[in-house]
Amino acid sequence: MPHPIETAHELAERIDSHASRTSEIDPSPTNVASPSAPLPKAARSGARSLAPLSKSDTVLKMLRSAKGTTVLAMMEATAWQAHSVRGFLSGTVRKKLMLDLVSDVGKDGVRRYRIHNAAKRG
Repeated sequence: MPHPIETAHELAERIDSHASRTSEIDPSPTNVASPSAPLPKAARSGARSLAPLSKSDTVLKMLRSAKGTTVLAMMEATAWQAHSVRGFLSGTVRKKLMLDLVSDVGKDGVRRYRIHNAAKRG
């Protein structure tokens, strides 16, 4: 059985590097080319097509913004219900990834969540 901290670290690495890993992989069957075939124009120019972010990646990106985000905004971005968003915040963000999740109520009375300094708790 893997050590929990190693598992959390590995999960954090996987989520943080999702965009870089998926941009290098083209799952289409046309990805195989002969060695002498010329490169497509996009490959020659250095342009990359990024795979869409997962729902988890989307929420983490929202939480890393300076102002943070609300449960409602996360619900709209992911099509999750409120209890699913709160479960993700508690189970994945706080416990598995061990990130410092901060919750503040603004002057407008709306609770906003953000990842403090995007640093892991010790």
